[in-house]
Amino acid sequence: MSARVLVVEDEEALTLLLRYNLEAEGYEVDCVARGDEAELRILEQAPDLAILDWMLPGLSGIELCRRIRAREATRALPIIMLTARGEEGDRVRGLATGADDYVVKPFSLPEFVARVQALLRRSRPSLLATTLAAGDIELDRESRRVRRAGQELHLGPTEFRLLEFLMQSPGRVFTREQLLDNVWGRNVYIDERTVDVHVGRLRKALNVQDGHDPIRTVRGAGYSFEEQEPARA
Repeated sequence: MSARVLVVEDEEALTLLLRYNLEAEGYEVDCVARGDEAELRILEQAPDLAILDWMLPGLSGIELCRRIRAREATRALPIIMLTARGEEGDRVRGLATGADDYVVKPFSLPEFVARVQALLRRSRPSLLATTLAAGDIELDRESRRVRRAGQELHLGPTEFRLLEFLMQSPGRVFTREQLLDNVWGRNVYIDERTVDVHVGRLRKALNVQDGHDPIRTVRGAGYSFEEQEPARA
């Protein structure tokens, strides 16, 4: 599953340039031009990395950074501050507020993309790893193969993406809407019941041999991937 990057920038030309170069690297890119809109987007569903311009309409990038760090749910979100303010005092303020990196305009795009990759590598290594392993299940992103206890399983393309997404965050419960956005994409308009159908297919493919069902249904909430079989009372 590609890393999700949120670009918060009100210069349209720069936004298009960043989107093009980040998508060329395989990232899923979402762009917002206002700081207040970006805050709502992050509260709704946090990205894997945020790129914030300092000067933004609605809410400044530096204030948005402060608010992100103040919330428990987004405290660890990787942030790159992107700004024309290159004075030492501004850099110190940006980093002290909570930015992980500080890039001054104009900048080298290849270097900027390398900074994004380095920050994601440190914060979310599972997003860049070739192989995901949890419990007795191993998923190889390059060969598109899945094995359980050494036995190769046969999954359809959608079931593979669904398993890949769930395995990146074992134990976390995702709603059907979140699964639709991350596995099928925001611009695909399908019924949430489609998620149930594909979860059922994934379960059938994973449970071809004895062993616990790693897909947990949370009534009224959604689904999660569990590495270990829950303890019996």
